[in-house]
Amino acid sequence: MSSHSSFSRRQFGGMLAAAVGAAGAPALAAAAQPKGAPMQAHPLIKPARLRQGDLVALVAPAGLLDEDDITRAISNIESLGLRVTLGTHIRAVHGNYAGTVQQRLDDLHAAFRDPQVKAVWAIRGGSGCISLLAHIDYKMIRANPKILIGYSDITALHLAIHRHTGLVTFHGPVASSTFSDYTVTHLQAVLMQPQEQYTIPMALENHRRAQTQPNFTIRTVHGGQATGRLTGGNLCMVSALAGTPYAAEFEQRIVFLEEINEAPYRVDRMLYQLDLASKLSSAAALMLGVFMHCEAEEGGSSLTLEQTVDQHLLPLTATAVAGYSFGHIRDQFTLPMGILATLDAERQTLTLLEAAVS
Repeated sequence: MSSHSSFSRRQFGGMLAAAVGAAGAPALAAAAQPKGAPMQAHPLIKPARLRQGDLVALVAPAGLLDEDDITRAISNIESLGLRVTLGTHIRAVHGNYAGTVQQRLDDLHAAFRDPQVKAVWAIRGGSGCISLLAHIDYKMIRANPKILIGYSDITALHLAIHRHTGLVTFHGPVASSTFSDYTVTHLQAVLMQPQEQYTIPMALENHRRAQTQPNFTIRTVHGGQATGRLTGGNLCMVSALAGTPYAAEFEQRIVFLEEINEAPYRVDRMLYQLDLASKLSSAAALMLGVFMHCEAEEGGSSLTLEQTVDQHLLPLTATAVAGYSFGHIRDQFTLPMGILATLDAERQTLTLLEAAVS
């Protein structure tokens, strides 16, 4: 127990009165700040855009890699006209993680510290990023802002780094993903060709897949337009961080969520957790991506994925959609964390209202 716990209410009141007497009303406001109140947001920092020939650091902050992952990642990055450097511990093994916490942390820090590196790209997701959050040198990252890209478990890094530094990071393909034309087009537009406004349509290929795979179907639960700053990522990670100092802040944000390999009852529980911790109703909009392999087993008594999701979206009044082109899928667009955007449910587009890179 900390020494603060031994103070009586009378002692605390005396200290508070003394503070007010010495410094006036501002001291009262500071002293009365609730313990659990969200931290004041850092000013938004936009990393420098990527250019042909820039050096990209490939890191593995989460799951274990194999040589095919590394080979494919290098090929993908070089196909964009970029150069590659590998993290020192990228082939390390610690259970199902790509090295110990310290090894993964060292590679992440080294990539941000290296002045030659212009982007830090996660080779894959998996699990393990959450173990890094309490040890990250956020002050150093804020002093060395650069592009961070990845999705799935990398959501933990996006949320923590954005909240503690203000840096715009990018929920996009991991380096070992299969890069489709759609994925590359929108990745390059966001990271390499900054525009004051950029409208992202949904992938035609995903529309085609919807004919045989219902989870690819775009659904509008509540229509209209909504504008807000982007936050979110993998549902499992967003819910795991709820109530922690690294949690996503939902109020007046466009909250985007995606998932893979979770049964409807688990999706239901995670959405309830988010609502209890962060209030889904406080968001400007809910934008769900493609949830892969999240349907109930045939013959069971479970709700369907659609029924499960709608239990949470239907009571809302804000714009709410599902089946948008991001998640554990081939054709996905890149979402810049913290950037102001407009979701248009009628046009089925997301428009970035500012450049995400400088």
